[in-house]
Amino acid sequence: MSAPKVQTSASQQGILLVNLGSPKSTSVKDVKTYLDEFLMDERVIDLRWLFRSLLVQGIILQIRPKKSAKAYQSVWTEDGSPLIVFSKQIQKKLQKVVDLPVSLGMRYSEPSIEEGIRQLVNQGINEIILFPLYPQYAMSTTETVTVKAEEVRKKKFPDIKIKYVKPFYHRDIYIEALANSIKKQLPDDFDMLQFSYHGVPERHIYKTDPTHTCNLENCRSDLNFHFNEYCYLNHCYETTRLVRERLNLPENKVIITFQSRLGKDPWLKPYTDITLEHLPKKRVKNLVVVCPAFVSDCLETLEEISEEGQEIFKKAGGETFTYIPCLNDNDEWIQVMKKLCEELY
Repeated sequence: MSAPKVQTSASQQGILLVNLGSPKSTSVKDVKTYLDEFLMDERVIDLRWLFRSLLVQGIILQIRPKKSAKAYQSVWTEDGSPLIVFSKQIQKKLQKVVDLPVSLGMRYSEPSIEEGIRQLVNQGINEIILFPLYPQYAMSTTETVTVKAEEVRKKKFPDIKIKYVKPFYHRDIYIEALANSIKKQLPDDFDMLQFSYHGVPERHIYKTDPTHTCNLENCRSDLNFHFNEYCYLNHCYETTRLVRERLNLPENKVIITFQSRLGKDPWLKPYTDITLEHLPKKRVKNLVVVCPAFVSDCLETLEEISEEGQEIFKKAGGETFTYIPCLNDNDEWIQVMKKLCEELY
């Protein structure tokens, strides 16, 4: 590992990587604590506090923790949560190729964003390059990270400055790394490549549209809309288009779906699980799935897609199911992160 850069200027920079987070363990108690913090975030479940509290603490947390704990148990490693393990590996690898100190924080649970900032401040850092590990912008991912970081900064570290790495869903260096990762693991013979993105309620798309002109369909059809800086749906379609073109795949061999919906409100469609059930009926027998909303494998990719999704597909008549892992600590991805951070030096 290279030693952190010794800076002589007034600006002493460091890098803070921020990912979603994970329960401390697979115990029902720890999973419940994690879900409480996660689901009570007003940018995840965007209801008024009273209604959000009644829904989360009165209903969801009475039912979901036991089921989620069992799901976490199926993907938990000897070193802990896959998301935390991969995030630490990313941090370690990035530190080897940059001259700035690199710390790690999670939006929910530990290590917290506050802890990540404090580690850098204790090293004399007064300007932080904060890297939300989400390719596409969404209210429940990028936005909640930046809002939380600013809240912590103002309250605990008012003298530091934070610069943010912007969503990189369309950047050539990221698309190339993602496409190369897919290409290396893409079977020679497959019927369909399914891009499964994390879902969000449809209303989130409207809320993040500063022009108030979005009708969902134009996000899919017109990728040059001037408000696409904040449109998650647009970002998902653009990522898919760019990767498909880089891989030189025909449009009829690629499909976009959205997973992990919660509750009865309309979420982005088509839904991943329903699509997996219907594809074999459309003569899709050999399926490949990739999850580009995540850079690190986690519960939503390893359990929901690779395990549960594969079971749904094969029960419906599918024959082969190939899950392509996230970028994780892929060396090309580490170089992408390095370059994106360097733009803010």
